[in-house]
Amino acid sequence: MKGSTAYKSIQKRGLHIGLLPEMAAAVNPRTPITLDHDLDVLPEAGRRLTVAQYADHVDDLAARLWAAGVRPDERVVIYKTANADHWMLAAAISRIGAVVVNLSPALDARTVAVLLERVGQPTLLTDGTKLDVLAEVPLEDLTRRVITSAFDRPGAVSLTGLAGSPRVKPVVRPIDEAAVITHTSGTTGIPKLVVHTARTQGIRLVPQWRLLKALRKQETVAIHVPFVHSRMVAAMSLALLREYPVLLLRETDPAVVAEQFLEHRPVLIEALPNSLMEWEHLADDPRAPFSSVKVFSSTFDAIHPGTMSKLLKASDRRGALFFQIYGQSEVGPAVGRAYFRNSAHKANGRCVGWPMPLGAARIRVVSRDGRTPTEQNPGRIEVAWPGIAKTYYGEQERYDTNRDGEWWGTGDVGYRTKFGCLHMLDREVDMIPGVTSSLEIEDVVLGKLAELSELVVVKGPNSEAVPVICTVDDQPLDLERWRAAVAGFPQLADPVQIPQAELPRTATLKVQRLALARRFEEQEQRRP
Repeated sequence: MKGSTAYKSIQKRGLHIGLLPEMAAAVNPRTPITLDHDLDVLPEAGRRLTVAQYADHVDDLAARLWAAGVRPDERVVIYKTANADHWMLAAAISRIGAVVVNLSPALDARTVAVLLERVGQPTLLTDGTKLDVLAEVPLEDLTRRVITSAFDRPGAVSLTGLAGSPRVKPVVRPIDEAAVITHTSGTTGIPKLVVHTARTQGIRLVPQWRLLKALRKQETVAIHVPFVHSRMVAAMSLALLREYPVLLLRETDPAVVAEQFLEHRPVLIEALPNSLMEWEHLADDPRAPFSSVKVFSSTFDAIHPGTMSKLLKASDRRGALFFQIYGQSEVGPAVGRAYFRNSAHKANGRCVGWPMPLGAARIRVVSRDGRTPTEQNPGRIEVAWPGIAKTYYGEQERYDTNRDGEWWGTGDVGYRTKFGCLHMLDREVDMIPGVTSSLEIEDVVLGKLAELSELVVVKGPNSEAVPVICTVDDQPLDLERWRAAVAGFPQLADPVQIPQAELPRTATLKVQRLALARRFEEQEQRRP
């Protein structure tokens, strides 16, 4: 089978992740998959696999899950230690016709308990480490059964003990029924559970399949995104069907990452914006770990122009580019834009791109007050295409409030330029009176002060714009340099410096702005 044939099949029948490894093995069984860590559920498998081996492991795990009692149409929540086996287990669950619910290992016990109750008596697939985290959660009331993938505990069914279970035939769910459930970042509270179908997952591959045609050789693709995220489905599907060797990364330590890049020389790196910010100083490494990279890609959040510029200048590849995709879990990739080596540093970080080619999403900006949306009066950003998620599990009414016919409200505000570029200025809930765009302020100031590792502008207790800063190695802020850098933003209050480790973050490392704002409000209320 050719990759193009498999892709056409997916566009017709939908993307079923339980069938994907087998399909990729039919395209090229020898395509290598390399890990930077051991698989918890299959420690003997090693860190270097072929796609054929990968597919066989998924089939094996599906057989073990069937032997544990999992059946078609069941919901299986995965909440376990971060590991590439999460994606294998998700594929195995899908392979026997069950519905996988991916929960981030970064979620706390209280949030997991709420989501388990919302799902309604699911099977919980976890490990001993996370069972310890859930020690105070009444799992016997909230779940049908508990299965462990590693570090077993009494009272749970062990997948290790089910090795050698008879293989079972795959079960294919209907194309428009729930296939995979992921959750939103939770920047505004308890995450929402986003329902993806085989159809919506397949449609989301369309614009990115065309992008990858720019890579003419089968060189290594490095993927560093949360294994639980809906983006992981697209990233793995695209890489394997196009026969690219895959380097799956879990570690974030720049020293470890540099060694992996030096050994495997990736042509494409897909990573979280915050990870790329953490790694950008590797551009100064004399060993040149980014020299082989043709494409940097990020889809989770807008990234600062200075970071893009530094990464691109560290590449030795002709025509190296940074491709940024604006989207969210509910809609997938909405618009995109390429940045290049000689111009990235001059880019407007709020310009997130243009609608992508045929078959991709449509965008509109809707007025909030009857006036035409502009930079000074941004409108609500909405998206329409068949790739929008089906619903929020257990919260249909909440989902419906975000839909206007075929259009989905992203919760972001912005405007479109006369050339059609979409400028995303802020989340609507994060807007601050007198501030055109908190994100734009952050872009500008971070570009001026290399000593800042993070800057977040949030609404203070009196609706003032409070800049929260973190510095490299938590060094004290030079206030004179700060004042010079923010001279163009007189609406900013005095900066508040906190250690980097104290920044509240989501599972995809986004800063929880509302949590920071609440912290300042609570501090104000405690004052005598």
